Amino acid sequence: MTAQTHVPSVFSRAGAVSALTLAAVGGSLLVPGAASEAQAVPHAATALQVAASKKGSPYKYGASGPRRFDCSGLTVYSYKKAGKKLPRTAQQQYNKTRHISAAGRKKGDLVFFHSGSSVYHVGIYAGGGKIWHSPKSGDVVRLERIWSRSVWYGRVG
Repeated sequence: MTAQTHVPSVFSRAGAVSALTLAAVGGSLLVPGAASEAQAVPHAATALQVAASKKGSPYKYGASGPRRFDCSGLTVYSYKKAGKKLPRTAQQQYNKTRHISAAGRKKGDLVFFHSGSSVYHVGIYAGGGKIWHSPKSGDVVRLERIWSRSVWYGRVG
């Protein structure tokens, strides 16, 4: 048998197409959702760790730590500990960040909940479709699945 007539089973028609597709995109795996789980840049990773460390801290309107937080207070506090300054309100934070797509989101990016053009809530993306946030009066800082499609994403520079 010559090399030209013997085709190993791994190069079946579907396998060859997949291998060619993989080669054409420079060896990157194109898996749905993979971009959303990409690792955060260093300051974003630190901010995410800080937010997670505040699990169970009570919500208090207007508070920005270290023991109580409202939603934007948690993001201000977390990013300050990571060496980045954010404005105080969720809307101001949205206006200050670099806007990114859901497909381009990374751990540590900010997730902005909006109604029309008004931002009313913010959290820190933790991966897996979840955020760390300080939800509302009577609640505590916690990890929660993103519950709405009305979200925008922003990256702190």
